[in-house]
Amino acid sequence: MDSLSTLFQPLMAAAFTLWGAPVSWLEVLAFVLALVMVLCNMRVNPMGWPLAIVSSLLYFELFRSSKLYGDAGLQIFFAVVALWGWWQWLRGHDAGGEPLRVRHLPPALRLRVLLATALAWPALGWFLDTCTDTDVPWWDAFPTALSLTGQWLLGRKYIENWPTWIVVNVVSVALFAYKGLWLTVVLYTVFVVLAALGWRAWLRRHHDGRSAHA
Repeated sequence: MDSLSTLFQPLMAAAFTLWGAPVSWLEVLAFVLALVMVLCNMRVNPMGWPLAIVSSLLYFELFRSSKLYGDAGLQIFFAVVALWGWWQWLRGHDAGGEPLRVRHLPPALRLRVLLATALAWPALGWFLDTCTDTDVPWWDAFPTALSLTGQWLLGRKYIENWPTWIVVNVVSVALFAYKGLWLTVVLYTVFVVLAALGWRAWLRRHHDGRSAHA
């Protein structure tokens, strides 16, 4: 961990000050890459996944240094799952053996996804409260647990990933504001808007796809 911190140390220098708090070059770079990543996701462009890997590693160090261990650990998960998501979008198939397309989550699967998320939140909250020195264990755990769900939904091209990200981003805005990560607050505020636009774009794509096969 110390060697990783040393690697990122040059990027920890302040690039500018925003609302009285210094903004590091690390946060600036992570901000730009994450924004382009979401724009790629909205367009169902697979290049969003390698961008997700790099931005997640940058945000891991940023969140770790801010003692947001749930969000930090989530970034490692994101980097690993981005490899899976990249493969899914390029080579993945649905249950019928067809290439993945933008679609709705089946009702039966929706219930299982909600249950898994409901169980993950208290489990993560307990772990963060017991095993780390974070001062926001349950607050940190909620968007972390929900992000696990959102990432899986995105990788399988389910439209419901977008409303999931809206909730994650709204909660994260408040969390990062509490921690003084103001540029990241701006980013996640933009994410709320982009998630709404992505939701609309995927609904349109789904409708157009169904019309084409009608």
